[in-house]
Amino acid sequence: MWDNLRQLTTVTVAVALLALALLCWGAAAWAVRQPVFALRHIVIAGNLSQVNPANLEAVVREELRGNFFTMQLADARTSLQRVPWVRGVALRRQWPNRLEILVTEHTPLARWNDNALVNKEGEVFIADYDGELPQFTGPEGAAGEMSARFVEFGAALERAGLAIGEMRLSARGGWELKTAAEPSLTIALGRSDPVERLSRFVRFYARTVGALARAGNRVESADLRYRNGFAARVPGFRERATKKAA
Repeated sequence: MWDNLRQLTTVTVAVALLALALLCWGAAAWAVRQPVFALRHIVIAGNLSQVNPANLEAVVREELRGNFFTMQLADARTSLQRVPWVRGVALRRQWPNRLEILVTEHTPLARWNDNALVNKEGEVFIADYDGELPQFTGPEGAAGEMSARFVEFGAALERAGLAIGEMRLSARGGWELKTAAEPSLTIALGRSDPVERLSRFVRFYARTVGALARAGNRVESADLRYRNGFAARVPGFRERATKKAA
């Protein structure tokens, strides 16, 4: 090969190109790490009511590494999503030294079992919240279904002037509701056709439970697990005895 001028020229050119490529790569790697590309402006945006901006700033200061070119946005997103109340994060670089962080919060729908919350998308998350929320109690993994049913059942009860304060789903699939207003009313829906049963209950509510309430008889619970009706429990209620004819 050393006697072949053409091959020797080809090898020389290849080596020179490789050396140039390595030199350019090294220069680029050195350049992108220069202080001029440090992220000096970090902007946090979003309609935030529950997320503490101080928590976000602490994560930015302590966990986000790199500059405009070297920051791993996927890792940054993961770190920021660990902040309480943060549901989603979108990050965008803006030349030459700015990072924009758009934060989406969880919107709480209800309390979930003992120590969690569920958002309007049916996702369970952990956060502190002092406000009033309905209580969901159900099996693991049922939060999405319960969130959808909450909207459906709530729309039906609204027609009777009632709202859901608690909702339970048993391990066997039985539904039970408790109204928000005091005195509360417990409604057993069972497993089969809960929406149809609740709609029937609402249709006759004013003439049954409502009428008893107006007469001063508090209805404690209503059992809708009947094919063509429902049973109401009225504590202390005694049906008047029929007088015999003389």
